[in-house]
Amino acid sequence: MDKNGSAVTEFLLLGLSEDPHVNMALFVLFLLTFLLTMLSNAALVTACVIEPRLNTPMYFFLGNLSVLDMCFSSVSVPYLLAQLLSHRKICFSACAAQMFACLLFGCAECILLAIMAYDRYAAILFPLHYRIIMSRSRCVTMLLSCWAVSLIIGIVVMVLTLRLPLCGHNVINHFFCEATIFLKMACGDTFVTEMVIFSGSIVVMLIPSAFTLVSYMRISAAIMRIRSSEGRHKAFSTCASHLIVVILFYGTAIFMYMKPSSAGSANQDKIIALFYSVTPPLLNPVIYSLRNKDVKRALLKLSTRNRAQHFQKSEGW
Repeated sequence: MDKNGSAVTEFLLLGLSEDPHVNMALFVLFLLTFLLTMLSNAALVTACVIEPRLNTPMYFFLGNLSVLDMCFSSVSVPYLLAQLLSHRKICFSACAAQMFACLLFGCAECILLAIMAYDRYAAILFPLHYRIIMSRSRCVTMLLSCWAVSLIIGIVVMVLTLRLPLCGHNVINHFFCEATIFLKMACGDTFVTEMVIFSGSIVVMLIPSAFTLVSYMRISAAIMRIRSSEGRHKAFSTCASHLIVVILFYGTAIFMYMKPSSAGSANQDKIIALFYSVTPPLLNPVIYSLRNKDVKRALLKLSTRNRAQHFQKSEGW
């Protein structure tokens, strides 16, 4: 509702820029980014499903991370592409659904990254007990817990945010419906909603990020005990790549959701939102898996099988 008590039925999303030439260049850039994100993550999911060698806890979580990345990108980027061509209005129910989906997938990814760090921690520090520590039932339980916590936080934050009275307008200076933007638009007291968002951020961002960093510190200490310099270099290179993605995702998300609603401009918020909604889904499959020999072997097998089937069809077999 607005400050006069009338119901708001739709919102106007302003997007990233008012310049049509800039918008067209950004449209091409983000379209290519979106297609590459979907293709690379879909390839990773397919590889995890068809390749028996990838039937391990590590790739179980990586496959789920790729599904999350595809969902997260599908929620925000298509709206961004539409707004780059022309400013689009979004109805209240669609805005609520988009906000909930972003909260759900974003929270789930925060927790899942911490679970993946724990998986690598167990594999490197306790290799003899790894299969027991990361049993199939425990992996499924951790994944379901991840979704349950994310679902609860997403529903609570969405309901509290959308009940805030707006300051007499329905214009959102953003490229998708995000909870923090509504706090800036609200006329009423936002203290309760801000505290809920802050508390939820501690649960799904601050604690998992701290756990992830500690896990990689322990992993790094274990790597230092590797006698082979080549082995140490390879392990450090992998850990450094993972940490880059983790710091980028956690850092921007924490800054966005744990700062006061009055801090930062709308344009700054949009740039930060781009970093955690567009960049990690593109980088995750490349950094986490597509450099892996087992994944490359699975993708090559899939490519060879598809070419063989295409050849058989073309020959009329």
